[in-house]
Amino acid sequence: MKPLLQLVLLRHGQTLWNKQHRSTGWADVGLTEAGERQAREAGRALAAAGFQFDTFYSSQLHRAKATMEIVKSEMRCDASSILERWRLNERHIGAFEGLGPFAVVSKYGLRRFIQCQLCYDVSPPPLALDDARFPGNQERFAGIEAENWPRAESMKQTWLRVRPFWEGEIVPALRSRRRLLIVSHKNTLRLLLEAITGRPASFFDMLSVRACKPLVFELDDDLRPLRGYVVKRSPNG
Repeated sequence: MKPLLQLVLLRHGQTLWNKQHRSTGWADVGLTEAGERQAREAGRALAAAGFQFDTFYSSQLHRAKATMEIVKSEMRCDASSILERWRLNERHIGAFEGLGPFAVVSKYGLRRFIQCQLCYDVSPPPLALDDARFPGNQERFAGIEAENWPRAESMKQTWLRVRPFWEGEIVPALRSRRRLLIVSHKNTLRLLLEAITGRPASFFDMLSVRACKPLVFELDDDLRPLRGYVVKRSPNG
């Protein structure tokens, strides 16, 4: 009997803006000390459970890359390179970036705020092209083709960005029986969970994609999920 295909998804550790309940999107906010500790615990839990990986994927954003580096260090996989993919970046939340929920509601109204949270095809107000937060005005995103710089994204638009990565890299890698670890973000991971399970992204609320809780999927050769579970914290973590 062939071994099952293995895919592990991990949300990055806590950032200062997470702690302050500010919308982050593509803002490049680093990890807090608590976030670094969460990443260490995730790495130790994966190591204690005997996980090994052939390929490590991360978004282009610092909080995901830093989480992955810490996880790899705890697993003694420092020599393995991280494949950074901008398509794994968080949903771009446009003019909401940097604002807390009260500021968003005060400036744009409760209805727009709720619609952007709950509706698949509603995007936040877009950034102006001369806004410093627009990806086209930031050097770290210069490698992304200009037509792909988002001003704001709905969940539907985010999936259209993530889908080529899923179909073009992840599916072939899984079919080649590579063991994958992906570190990304809440909304991006919700969309990957939809692709894996067939359930809508709205099914996977915030509690389903918690910071640094490894989500393991074992799939058959047709990429049907046969088992999914969260790796529990190592007793020594």
